[in-house]
Amino acid sequence: MAPLPGAELVQKPLQLYRYLLRCCRQLPTKGIQQHYKHAIRQSFRVHSDEDNPERIQQIIKRAIEDADWIMNKLRMVPVEEATIQLLPSSRS
Repeated sequence: MAPLPGAELVQKPLQLYRYLLRCCRQLPTKGIQQHYKHAIRQSFRVHSDEDNPERIQQIIKRAIEDADWIMNKLRMVPVEEATIQLLPSSRS
């Protein structure tokens, strides 16, 4: 299950960027929202020169899966714990 409706419509990098920023609005605290917005922007810049269509689709698929993982994790954890668990860069 995708974190927001419309994930299946994401085909282009700019659509992905907007979609992920919309996902950030569902995060519980401003600190977590800012952290992930910053990570999304950085990742978008890093991959902005990618021109291989297959690789672009891989990146889109992985980014949506990661967003889904984060949103599912949030549903299972109280806000105080989510702040601690979601900010580190590694997943458990």
